[in-house]
Amino acid sequence: MAGSELMRIVDLRGRRLSKREYQSLLPRAEMDIDSALIAIEPILTAVKDGNESTLQNLSLKFDGVAPAQLQVPKEVIDDALESLDPSLTAVIREAIRRVRVVHRDQVRGVTTSRVVDGGEVTEKWIPVDRVGLYVPGGRAVYPSSVIMNVVPAQIAGVTSIAIATPPQVDNDGWPNKTILATCALLGVHEIYAMGGAQAIAAFAYGVRNGKEEILAPVDLVTGPGNIYVAAAKRALRGKIGIDSEAGPTEIAIVADESAVARDVAADLISQAEHDTIAAAILITDSTTLASSVQREVTVRSQSTKHSARITEALQGIQSAIVLTDNLEQSIDVANAYAAEHLELLVRDPKAASMKIRNAGAVFLGRFAPVSLGDYLAGSNHVLPTGGCACHSSGLSVQTFLRGLHFISYSERALREIASSVISFANAEDLPAHGEAIAVRFEDGEKQ
Repeated sequence: MAGSELMRIVDLRGRRLSKREYQSLLPRAEMDIDSALIAIEPILTAVKDGNESTLQNLSLKFDGVAPAQLQVPKEVIDDALESLDPSLTAVIREAIRRVRVVHRDQVRGVTTSRVVDGGEVTEKWIPVDRVGLYVPGGRAVYPSSVIMNVVPAQIAGVTSIAIATPPQVDNDGWPNKTILATCALLGVHEIYAMGGAQAIAAFAYGVRNGKEEILAPVDLVTGPGNIYVAAAKRALRGKIGIDSEAGPTEIAIVADESAVARDVAADLISQAEHDTIAAAILITDSTTLASSVQREVTVRSQSTKHSARITEALQGIQSAIVLTDNLEQSIDVANAYAAEHLELLVRDPKAASMKIRNAGAVFLGRFAPVSLGDYLAGSNHVLPTGGCACHSSGLSVQTFLRGLHFISYSERALREIASSVISFANAEDLPAHGEAIAVRFEDGEKQ
């Protein structure tokens, strides 16, 4: 292949490497979370000790506009819904319907396990009481993220849902109208015009004006955001629960000679469109396809709207075309990389998918591109990034649930195991634990 390609080439042919070695050859873009943590520390403190005007001043500083008040009035939300184009309204409603179909099947029931006669453990899944859902609004606005966050929370049974999304200069300091309209379609009206690290801090600490509560604290915060949102989630984890620290978006495509080069190029470009540090990886055993994709991305990246952003992302160290010996090695590379989005553009994508262990979401075949999953597949697009797919899952109903065990033992069932519990307690040098068992079987009246 020529030396003037837009995307760098990583040639793995003839090499069998470990997971760590594959990862070192396919680095992600650098995200300096440590520096971001230092930068946001005064913001977190200000919000913790401040009031509504603190958030308004931070909005003016970082977003260039301050809302008249933190919470978006109902009439502003209603106006946004009324002004939404009817055709877009229909599309959003269909997206909501499809996401609900998929996520309803994630609901977990109550299970009771009989350990012994008279001894049972019941597991119930209980929703968190209150959640804060973050919807970003930087280079683009994401009404789709409203759907992906709200629907699983609602299906989980969360009864108190608050949304934070940045104020917009072109909407008098209120959030984007399409985002507001989508919230209304979902029946969520507690929306706050705030973004960045300050929004996460407000969710964690709440906001008060003297004795008046403007925003009640939440138990869990979910949703993607920029590096400062990720840093705030890390800093406040423990005070609040979080879903993940979302990083730059990424796509990996495993393709063989049956793939269509223009499809592959278009899909790589679609994710590069998000950010200059977005990752786009093609993994293929076909040098013919690799060459064709190089040509296609060069042409297509110049003719699309966000050409400069896309070109920078495709030329970055985080993007590459990876050459392998065969499909088996391609899948090994994909599992090592653990992409947020993984496409399988191969002859038998279902068979290949059986060997995939690590990915946020897997898209099978030509007619299931990542863009479908972003909007209308029914799957969730809030997914683990930065290799976290090797240990974490995407956002789901389960994110908003906690498993509680309810233990019920009869006197006979406890008596049968009492000496064993006491022995275990003594082995750990915790005799009072054993005494808490023994006291139940001492002679005499109950005290």
